[in-house]
Amino acid sequence: MAIVKHPLIKAIGFTGSFRGGKAIFDAAAQRPTPIPVYAEMGSTNPVFILPSALRDKKEEIAKGLTSSATLGVGQFCTKPGLVFLEESEDAAQFQKITAANFHEVAAATMLTSQIHRAYENGIEKLGKQAGVARLAKGKSGEEGFQGVGYLFQTNARNFLANEHLEDEIFGPSTIAVTASNKAELVDAAQKLRGHLTATLWATDDDLKEYADLIAILERKAGRLIINGFPTGVEVCHAMIHGGPFPATTDTRSTSVGTAAITRFTRPVCYQNFPNAILPDELKNENPLGIWRLVNGERKKMEEARIEGQNY
Repeated sequence: MAIVKHPLIKAIGFTGSFRGGKAIFDAAAQRPTPIPVYAEMGSTNPVFILPSALRDKKEEIAKGLTSSATLGVGQFCTKPGLVFLEESEDAAQFQKITAANFHEVAAATMLTSQIHRAYENGIEKLGKQAGVARLAKGKSGEEGFQGVGYLFQTNARNFLANEHLEDEIFGPSTIAVTASNKAELVDAAQKLRGHLTATLWATDDDLKEYADLIAILERKAGRLIINGFPTGVEVCHAMIHGGPFPATTDTRSTSVGTAAITRFTRPVCYQNFPNAILPDELKNENPLGIWRLVNGERKKMEEARIEGQNY
């Protein structure tokens, strides 16, 4: 914690466990001069498969889900660890297809022995939870700290009653949660903590019927995805890789994309300064040739020569 407490440190970025991120956040808040902590912590990235999409694309979704949940031995912070769907014959078929896919997943070496041990402990703990059934186990590893794929199943009533079913398990596993009806599905969404992502598989008709679900998920995650999977994170202007607590300690920011730089900036206003001593970024002649906001209008050329212009 020495670096967290050092007086020259003015902001901290962190990616890791909830326990580690919360400890850093608490230590930074207890400094004589508190500083912001942008900690990216646990997320199970819920996926909601709505009825019409499930009916039309169950095989495609099952294949994509298996690939996404086991990519990199499940060691992505955007791994889909929860899958919600309403009980139906389509849902039963989907779970069978997904289980068959998981059975074929080969074990692979995880990043460290400690991560592997934590994964195995998480799987053991999950398997002992009331109302949780194991649907599939992937191919076992033969050596080293190899992670084995797992697919579990429970119902929304159990999920609503057991907060531990939402805990992140860092590795190649996921839980299918079946709801008895739309109302129960929406209740499960309301109960969710903050996550990095939330995904919807839906047709146009589904999106109209489940508009209330979308409104809920906007408050639960930093990135919303329709008819895709959350694992990949593109570095671009629009990307938000963040989310409400406990996914992160500051839901206003992102750790990926151009907006990430704002975590380590502090706004300063220069009022009534002579042009000669302004930073180059603010001088009327714009010597750096950069885009600027001048009186609310984006400009790049040398246009700001009138006294009193605001940047």
